[in-house]
Amino acid sequence: MSTHKNAQVLLIICFILSLKVNAQIAVNSLSELVPYLSQDNVQVKMAPGVYSITAADVKNGLYSKSSFVGKECKVLLLFEGNNSTYDFSGVTIKVETKVFQSYGNIRINEIQIIGNNNILKNLTLIDDGSVYDGPTKGALNICMDGKENLVEGFYVAAKGSFPYGYGDAFGKGGKNVIRHQKHSSCLLRGESNHLKNSTFIHRSYGHCLFMQAASNPVIEGCYVEGEMRSTDNMLLEKGTGSPADKVDFMTVWGYQLPKGYMLSTGEAGIRAYNAGETIIDGKLYKRGTSNPTILNNTIKNMRTGVTLAHARGKKYVENCTVIGCENGFSLGSGDVINCRADCSYGPVYSSTYENDKSFNADITIIPASNIYMNGSGSVAYIGGREHNIILRGSDEGAKNGLKIQVGGEKNNIRLLHGNFPNQNDFKGSNFQLNNLTNYPIFLSKKSSDVQIKSVGTVKDLGTNNSH
Repeated sequence: MSTHKNAQVLLIICFILSLKVNAQIAVNSLSELVPYLSQDNVQVKMAPGVYSITAADVKNGLYSKSSFVGKECKVLLLFEGNNSTYDFSGVTIKVETKVFQSYGNIRINEIQIIGNNNILKNLTLIDDGSVYDGPTKGALNICMDGKENLVEGFYVAAKGSFPYGYGDAFGKGGKNVIRHQKHSSCLLRGESNHLKNSTFIHRSYGHCLFMQAASNPVIEGCYVEGEMRSTDNMLLEKGTGSPADKVDFMTVWGYQLPKGYMLSTGEAGIRAYNAGETIIDGKLYKRGTSNPTILNNTIKNMRTGVTLAHARGKKYVENCTVIGCENGFSLGSGDVINCRADCSYGPVYSSTYENDKSFNADITIIPASNIYMNGSGSVAYIGGREHNIILRGSDEGAKNGLKIQVGGEKNNIRLLHGNFPNQNDFKGSNFQLNNLTNYPIFLSKKSSDVQIKSVGTVKDLGTNNSH
């Protein structure tokens, strides 16, 4: 055979092998799926249908993978390979909430990715059971480690925590009046991981989307929905023997639960932390979150919409909408571009610490889709310095006495009676505020050198402010 023909044959063989390598693999059950989760360069398509993971499965020794990122954790579906795609179009996986107690005193992750360059798409992941089925140690629907992974097109219904229905009134881990069994939806860690175009219906006490030890994470096009409950409604449990009634409604803040506030039954919609552990290429890293990008998301009925105050580096938020949350945006520093929020239950923006610096924002205040129950009385609370803030849009809440506030007392439910003084009564100085609404502005005695342009009236108790 000639050299030319040998080369042709070799090319054909290589082409056939490449087709075999890249051919889509069809799986028809979870037991068929699991072996491919540790493989590289596979294209897996799961047959449409409803699949279940039950406490009985755990008892029978299935789903026994462990992840030792930080504290020991059991993982139901651990994606360990690299450069693979998993297509779950038309697939629903139901995880029985009783599974959360099945491993003993160990945390549970339903899905975790520790490989690199993987794509997981179009899965419906449902927690099946009671909202009160609290995990023994803690639960999480999705955890993203590794690098450059993409989770896209998911629908996640998170359920199962204890106590449920009070938000953080009786604790949130660490110091508690009622011992908590928390359950969050999605944790981004690792390097350059991307959560995209996914829906989270969050009915558990814990964060919905949060970041720890994440470098360059992107959260894009997601819809987050929790639920709210008034403190007035909680207090109606008096005499019922409920968890709150059993502690006489004494909050973790050191005083009885007050009336007049709305609380999310979950925690943050999108939140970044300044610590954490992650695994990339088999190596454990301990670090904070840096350079988060938050794009085109809607967050409804959570404790906060987008809170990135504890992240480092460039913090960028664009085209996000916050509806019916206790607080809209809190970045400390960074950019909020073309974003929207209502102030029905709390401010559209609140400074996190007195040393917040260089926050640049353009926020449109939108009409509320529910009654106003904003116990803080503020449209926005601004402390710190060197900001450039534009507020525009609806001012319908003005008739409820709401105002834009610079410095002074926040009147947040968690900060009453002198609680957490380091998070309250801030100074605000040397920044620009352009109020294009008719909301009044209140400049506290702790405000100074603030440059104000305002359609609404301005009450100034500070020093050297201009308006």
